[in-house]
Amino acid sequence: MPRSDGLPRTEVPAAFDAGARAYDRLVGANPGYHHHLRLSAQRLGLPGGGAGLRLLDAGCGTGASTAALLTVAPAAEIVAFDASAQMLDQARAKDFPSSVRFVHATLDEFDADGQFDACLAAYLVRNLPDPDAGLRKLHGLLRPGGRLAAHEYSVADSRRARAVWDAVCWSIIIPAGRLATGDGSLYRHLWRSVQQFDGARAFTQRLQAAGFGDVTEHTMPGWQRGVVHTFTGVR
Repeated sequence: MPRSDGLPRTEVPAAFDAGARAYDRLVGANPGYHHHLRLSAQRLGLPGGGAGLRLLDAGCGTGASTAALLTVAPAAEIVAFDASAQMLDQARAKDFPSSVRFVHATLDEFDADGQFDACLAAYLVRNLPDPDAGLRKLHGLLRPGGRLAAHEYSVADSRRARAVWDAVCWSIIIPAGRLATGDGSLYRHLWRSVQQFDGARAFTQRLQAAGFGDVTEHTMPGWQRGVVHTFTGVR
């Protein structure tokens, strides 16, 4: 099987810029992609359709995670940010309500006016230059009692999950990404970054070290069982 190093994390936003136009088409071909984001949003346990709540979508990309939040909290105010300007352009071109605001910023640059009741961070932490500092920042952006749901790949604890991830990446994801964009580097980075990231136990401990309590982990149904997880925690 071919091997390639992942991108330096400082170069990840530029790689997403380059792949932004094809991104929705590629992830839309993944069975369960949008359903799984909705599951993670549901696992935040938001009451009353989100009325009166202020939510954060951290690393919103093209807005798929923002749409997932809206399905469980249509009455909430949502602030969504991403480091990739081109991914945000794709999100802003969609028909989101006026209660959603998109911000171009890295997590380090993001400066919120007040604290949030909950945060969904989908596929974000693994790509941060300093995941521990990033989780501490997210913790500080939540009000006391606020909830985080980190929707993330994590395969290190399962030989089966690692094998499934390898097979799907090298037979489908990387070739499709190369065909759609002319460059497979972003998708090779995706493969490598997931292989190198925390197992579920280690990521649970990382969340606790960042100050989160009541940390839980749940995986997804279908082929991504043991591959994609929702990690929740409370400030």
